[in-house]
Amino acid sequence: MKFFTQVVASGISLALSLLFSIATAQSITTPTSVTQLQQAPAAQFPDGSAYANSALTYNIIDALNNTFGYDVFVDGKLMIHQASIPAMPGNEGFKTQDDAAKVAELVMNKIRKGEMPPTVSTKELQDLHVIQ
Repeated sequence: MKFFTQVVASGISLALSLLFSIATAQSITTPTSVTQLQQAPAAQFPDGSAYANSALTYNIIDALNNTFGYDVFVDGKLMIHQASIPAMPGNEGFKTQDDAAKVAELVMNKIRKGEMPPTVSTKELQDLHVIQ
């Protein structure tokens, strides 16, 4: 058992040394003040009209605990991977494939209208009878 403990400790030490070497070699910079964080560029979404003439499709996917999610594709390229119910806490997906499809279609309609990001509210989920 002592040999095993030494091997594991040696492996952890080697891994930490390697990670430190990589981090210092790449000159990773981290914000050091609130001002730097506030000045950092925010994520940019494309202009709403960017997908007006694009082909939008979706696939229903399996999610945690026998639930379902969806992937939305723009011109065959994955744009949204949603394995959990949006606007809801937790990691589980929709109870039925039909519920996932309703929300995927709502999201695609928002993209077509130029709503970026295509957020989904709890009210919309209730209106679709996906949640109570």
